[in-house]
Amino acid sequence: MNPRASTSPSSPPASSSAPEATPARHPRALEPITLIITLVMSVLGALIGIVLITTLGVSPNTAVIGALIAMLIGRIPIGMLTRMRSQHRQNLVQSAISGSTFAAANSLLTPIAVPFALGRTDLVWPMLAGAAIGLAVDSWVLFRVFDSSLLPASNSWPAGVAAAETIKAGDTGGKKAAVLGVGALVGLVGALFKLPTSAAGVGFLGNIWALLMFGIGLTVAEYAPDVLHTDLSAAHVPHGLMIGAGLVALVQALLLMRNRKGGGKGAGREAEEAPGDVTGAVPGNAPGEVRADEPGRTVGSERLRRGLLEGMALFLGGAVVVAVAGGVAGGLSVPALIGWVLLAAVAAIVHQLIVGLAAMHSGWFPAFAVTLIVLIVGLVLHIPTVPLALLVGYTASTGPAFADLGYDFKAGWLLRRDATPWHVFELDGRRQQYLAQLVGFGVALVVVALAWKSFFSDGRVPPVSEVYVTTIKTGLDPGTMQTMLLWAIPGALIQFLGGSSRQMGVLLATGLLVATPHAGWMVLGALVIRQGYTMWRRRGLTDPVARKKSDEQSENDLSLVGAGLVAGSSLNDVGQLTKAL
Repeated sequence: MNPRASTSPSSPPASSSAPEATPARHPRALEPITLIITLVMSVLGALIGIVLITTLGVSPNTAVIGALIAMLIGRIPIGMLTRMRSQHRQNLVQSAISGSTFAAANSLLTPIAVPFALGRTDLVWPMLAGAAIGLAVDSWVLFRVFDSSLLPASNSWPAGVAAAETIKAGDTGGKKAAVLGVGALVGLVGALFKLPTSAAGVGFLGNIWALLMFGIGLTVAEYAPDVLHTDLSAAHVPHGLMIGAGLVALVQALLLMRNRKGGGKGAGREAEEAPGDVTGAVPGNAPGEVRADEPGRTVGSERLRRGLLEGMALFLGGAVVVAVAGGVAGGLSVPALIGWVLLAAVAAIVHQLIVGLAAMHSGWFPAFAVTLIVLIVGLVLHIPTVPLALLVGYTASTGPAFADLGYDFKAGWLLRRDATPWHVFELDGRRQQYLAQLVGFGVALVVVALAWKSFFSDGRVPPVSEVYVTTIKTGLDPGTMQTMLLWAIPGALIQFLGGSSRQMGVLLATGLLVATPHAGWMVLGALVIRQGYTMWRRRGLTDPVARKKSDEQSENDLSLVGAGLVAGSSLNDVGQLTKAL
């Protein structure tokens, strides 16, 4: 079986029902009815996020909830509400609610809880300002580099597939809706029995090599205490592997920025210079025509390079704001202050890239673990307590929103890939999704600013923030850094051998760090079923073209099952709100 690769936009797979007709222009994120629904759903998403992160320590993906509510609103036969029957408007709503959930829980509330748990309530507002900057830069970078060679739209992004398939099934109905519904029911029931069914769903969606390493990591982490009589996480073995794999992944990303081969640069320039009239065609095309040589990616190496460099510069600016507002500038020497600002900016961009790459391939992101690595590095460098707490908070503000926006862009990419002309409509739709997410981020910022004091005063502080503060206060055990550097070597080798397209080292470390019970068996079992189903469909086929077509159909069938499992698990996560309340 080949690693999963989605069909390019110019040749979408056939569906059982006719796709929604492409509108003359993509629906606007700020048109009145969409904006009103987006605002209401964003408030709901932010509240769900902060309640669950402070009580259960989790932040659910609410995209499926947003899509379902938008679909229900569209079925109300009242004036402008019928406009919500559009898949693209539903995509805007689900983008906003999921963005507000992750922004409120992970990117804003968790960072400001660090100085609060440290006893420095005077630093909460400066940290909130820094976290807001980190969140804004995080989303901007993803908007700039999504669908590049580093973060291709054709890669897995499992939660995005689940959202898109939910929207499409609600629109077309029939067999597709039935398969998705059965998958969602299985995912929901399994999750109710504490089984990580989302892990099985991811196994049907992602790159097989990346997921194999992810499943191995999950399984080893689960059984190492009993078989090896070792707690790998307590020994910081996964952290060491992530350091080595992360450094190699960063180098691989830099090399992709330099790559000018294969028309990627042309794709980026063509996409950026396409005219703003979404009813027209890409330059050189007749209306409605897609050139045979039109590149599949919309972002080339030149825009990728600019996007990451812009992100680094903006993260530097944000670090300066945190240093000044948090009083770091007055407590450090000039060389130490410069070093702190540089470390904060580098940690922020490395954190977002590692989290984004892991999320793209596996649907899981090790944000807590990578932030903890930054914390450990800070302890090794003997950074004072307050500057270290602000460094950790600033780093924690990046990553989750980056990954979530990738999921939402993937959902939009799947919903828009039948459009003609494709390039212009895709880029306009992505821009509208970004605007919808900015609305969600703004709502999340307001909700957190209003609610943090009441939550924290009631003792409801995100558990991960308390772990950060405890680690800052207790320091490191002797030999921790030596152990991590030792294990960084195999992590770097695995990442290097797997290459940038598989992210095997990062995913192995992610599995070891996530360490969710039984998730390894779910992932590996899904991969076995995937291989078996593909081989069963191939039986009797000898023609290479026929075999390739059969493999593609197998992937399409199982993608729907996987999307249903992920959607069902997400519904259960959101359902935990009743327990939290």
